[in-house]
Amino acid sequence: MAQEAQPSDRTVNTQMYHARRGEITPAMRRVAAQEGLDVEVVRRELAAGRLVIPANINHTSLDPMGIGGVARVKVNANIGSSTVRGDIETELQKLRVSIQCGADTVMDLSTGGDLDAIRTAIIQASPVPVGTVPIYHAAALVDRVEDLTAELLLSVIERQARQGVDYMTIHCGLLQRHLPLARGRLVGIVSRGGGILARWMAHHDRENPLYEHFDDILDIARSYDVTLSLGDGLRPGCLADASDEAQFAELTTLGELTLRAWERDVQVMIEGPGHVPMDQIEMNVRKEKEICHGAPFYTLGPLVTDIAPGYDHITSAIGGALIAWHGADMLCYVTPKEHLGLPDLEDVRVGIIAHKLAAHAADVARGRPGARDRDDAMSRARAAFDWQAQFSLALDPEMARKLYREAHSDSCAEDGRACSMCGPKFCPMRGFQEIEWDRSIKAAG
Repeated sequence: MAQEAQPSDRTVNTQMYHARRGEITPAMRRVAAQEGLDVEVVRRELAAGRLVIPANINHTSLDPMGIGGVARVKVNANIGSSTVRGDIETELQKLRVSIQCGADTVMDLSTGGDLDAIRTAIIQASPVPVGTVPIYHAAALVDRVEDLTAELLLSVIERQARQGVDYMTIHCGLLQRHLPLARGRLVGIVSRGGGILARWMAHHDRENPLYEHFDDILDIARSYDVTLSLGDGLRPGCLADASDEAQFAELTTLGELTLRAWERDVQVMIEGPGHVPMDQIEMNVRKEKEICHGAPFYTLGPLVTDIAPGYDHITSAIGGALIAWHGADMLCYVTPKEHLGLPDLEDVRVGIIAHKLAAHAADVARGRPGARDRDDAMSRARAAFDWQAQFSLALDPEMARKLYREAHSDSCAEDGRACSMCGPKFCPMRGFQEIEWDRSIKAAG
């Protein structure tokens, strides 16, 4: 990595700052090219806060991308070590699998090992934006979370910004007065960051230090161009707790903080709920967009049922497709290990594929220009029995080839114009293509 920039005079370096002054940056041009948009549309959406380009000035390996309503729905992959498992090489392998499978961003959620070394290695190797949750690192530096201080939290945030982190989850909207609202919940607080802050506030009988020092956080963010992902410390952790008073009280605070960030030209996105019944999803998007003034919406799932340990990548992808269709802008993947343990490489791959499918389905449903081109190309390849084209167009070509090889048998046509599902005799596409149309038309007449 190039020598880290350390703005000493707190100069403003954000994409929003430049956009509001009518300036077109290389990052804006890159996003415009990726999304098939006029660069002026990108600049205008950035200036309004409806689009973010997470692009820390110290992330020199970054290929910029955009998150917002005018862009494709994006997918984030969480990686990172724990106090039980993980090392640098393992996390770099997860990063490589994430990028290979199409993750648009990654979040390093490491809580164990050499946290600075792991984060630095990920940033240096990653062409996609890297996010973190700084309170995890801060909590690892103290014996008890009650020993955290505002000074330590701010120092960790600046340290990570200097390293090149592109966006950070900051749980600044969870306030003391919100805690009693969660007491009647079935599972209480499930956000790790939210849980840390709840314990700290209860112990000290003081307000959330991230809220009290929000202006100091903005100073750091605007200097390094760190996009703030305003965290949902009171997100529902089960269907019974979804869309309750606690969740929306925090969201209201996040809406107020969004305006404060925009006053300082700091980019913001809003994190959304984790477990939501299908019938409440559209309402949750509508509330976020209204309360948070159109800021991009970044959601964990949501999971639409609570009974699927081992299959929660599916329950999350169902909710993800729906919430993205209704207007969410980025999905955080969930893996089969959700609620069970730290994901391995295969869990990462499966989680990303499931949520890339959800994001793509939403782009098609939202009528995104060009979103269906790949689907139509796949259909043409299927009609032509062009297996190699089908594999190349598949979201997971390796899996498609593997399953085809396993299923292909002697019952298939020698010319490849059938598969083992129907065989040549019962293949409807082949039979339809072989109809003698002139004779059929005359017979029908």
